[in-house]
Amino acid sequence: MSGRFGLASATFLVIANTVGVGVFTTSGFALADLGSPALVLLAWLTGGVVATCGALSYGALAREIPESGGEYTFLSRTVHPMAGFIAGWISLLAGFTAPIAVAGLTLQAYLADSIGDAFDERWLGSFVIIAAGALHGIRYRMGVGVQNLAVVLKLCAIGALVAAGFWIIGARGLPAAPSPAAPFDAGAFAVTLVWVSFSYSGWNAAVYVAGEIRDAERNVRRAMLLGTLAVMALYLGLNAVFVYAAPVAELAGRADIGAAAADALAGARLRRVVTAVIALALVTSISAMVMAGPRVYGRMADDGLMPRVLAPEGRVPSAAIALQVALAVAVVWVSGLVELLGYVGFTLGLSAAATVGGLIALRRRKGARAVPIPGYPIVPLAFIGITVVAAGFMVMRAPVEAALGLATAALGVPAYLVARRLNLTLPSPQRRLGTPEGSGR
Repeated sequence: MSGRFGLASATFLVIANTVGVGVFTTSGFALADLGSPALVLLAWLTGGVVATCGALSYGALAREIPESGGEYTFLSRTVHPMAGFIAGWISLLAGFTAPIAVAGLTLQAYLADSIGDAFDERWLGSFVIIAAGALHGIRYRMGVGVQNLAVVLKLCAIGALVAAGFWIIGARGLPAAPSPAAPFDAGAFAVTLVWVSFSYSGWNAAVYVAGEIRDAERNVRRAMLLGTLAVMALYLGLNAVFVYAAPVAELAGRADIGAAAADALAGARLRRVVTAVIALALVTSISAMVMAGPRVYGRMADDGLMPRVLAPEGRVPSAAIALQVALAVAVVWVSGLVELLGYVGFTLGLSAAATVGGLIALRRRKGARAVPIPGYPIVPLAFIGITVVAAGFMVMRAPVEAALGLATAALGVPAYLVARRLNLTLPSPQRRLGTPEGSGR
């Protein structure tokens, strides 16, 4: 089962998982709350630093536990199988199902003008999700090859878009700043940071397929760090173009801020180009999540915490991919975009913070030499602290989305107890502690 992903493929998986919905929607909502392009860019910079701290922390975990499964595997080994199951449960509902649906909804928002009223726009997102499932559920090598090529094209296209945007803005000058200047609102900034954290949430994608990466002890952390730094640079450039393309009043609250910015910069022709680039980015994001998510459920099925039919057979977890596709398509038809952004960012942030907490606990048990963490203790504590503080503001400013996130985690407890009662075999204590018996699947 090992050796399917090289460093380049793993890095592309991180980039594809990360660059998707959030970067093309968040800044419009953030401008409405913050009222300042500079504050919006500060939020993106802060989110990138937090994501880098997370990548460094997860890299230390992957060095110690080079297995597939992401937060499920890490928390099962460092804390308790129940903690791991709850993280896997969150991955199923908030980690992959909801973000795939968000990508489908965003794709529809950007292509609505092109589609017209010929059919319900939700069919487009559903079709792309189903096509991604077919691509990754049938032949492994073909799916990875197509994914890598699409990511290279996406990076080239976005890079060209950023360069063109800077050139146009530089030639005509920045738009006038809002008057009076918007005061700094810590609560609004924290909620924006939660949305931004959703946009960066794919930085940990490599850990979901760690057991299939060559030289996982080294390449998982390299892929996460390289991918995260590349995405942060891309996000800062892209959002600078978005927020300075037009006056704040024209962009604030726009779900399609990328297309609106292009329209303001160069009219309908550039808008069509930007729409095509964004569509490519969203399709590759859907594809990457459909590839990565089912590896978590397959691993849980291997450990007896999900139905055995979801366990991988041969090279591809086909049944888990089919489940992922079905759930994501269902959410496309019953949910809205803004609500999902807050829910996903809040829930995944808490899951990631708990995972980094498990890393600190592992280091205390095994010692600093056995579990080296770059920048310890600042790096992991900064990640946990900023994530938890932002989540606290989210509870106050958006209680419905926060309550849904907490409910998702809470429902994992009875689901875990049911799994135990059905005697879906639990990981052994040796595997839970991350000893060699449980490594290298």
